[in-house]
Amino acid sequence: MSAQRLLAIETATEICSAALYVEGEVLERHILAPQQHAALILPMAESLLADAGLDLVQLDALAFGRGPGSFTGVRIAAGVIQGLAFGADLPVIPVSTLATIAQGVIRDRNVNRVLVALDARKQEVYWGAYIRNRNGLAALTGKECVVRPERIPLPDAGGWTGAGHGWNVCGEQVSARMSSGLDDILPDAEPHAGDIARLAVPEYPAGCAKAPEEAVPVYLRNRVVNT
Repeated sequence: MSAQRLLAIETATEICSAALYVEGEVLERHILAPQQHAALILPMAESLLADAGLDLVQLDALAFGRGPGSFTGVRIAAGVIQGLAFGADLPVIPVSTLATIAQGVIRDRNVNRVLVALDARKQEVYWGAYIRNRNGLAALTGKECVVRPERIPLPDAGGWTGAGHGWNVCGEQVSARMSSGLDDILPDAEPHAGDIARLAVPEYPAGCAKAPEEAVPVYLRNRVVNT
């Protein structure tokens, strides 16, 4: 049985976003709010539930952007969703932030192939290649990675759209290497919680939902420095 009611949050970039999926309809709150995620995300989620006349315990599952992205932002999403899940005894579905960006581009631009890059600092980018599957959802091809621009694993085929602010870091080198294989670049593409919900719903019956304690961030880097 698929999830009919699902709350999703995304805080891995400067965008703070929450969405409520109810029987095929998506309600969303979405705001550019650097360093305000911790203060904003819970009220955003609560307002969505209030508008829909639902309590948290009436949902089937929760979903969150698991990263990669801002270390602090990814930790906020994981911590908030774990707290909500423990309190309401709900399963959690982690969703890639890179896949979320790809899904938004597929939905908005009606394209089939998306190369997502986010600035990972240290002259590196978080990178992932996604192809639109038969259900219209972003499906990863290859692996997500953190990599220097000159070492990005590029696809052989053409017809790709670049997305994400990492293209401000790697765009010149990648464009030169891909020649005519890149149709467009959308450096302002951001992750939306509504797309996390769209990607998470089919994962629920597929057995990808996790217990709250298993809902952890994905950084891609082997070593995360805490200050």
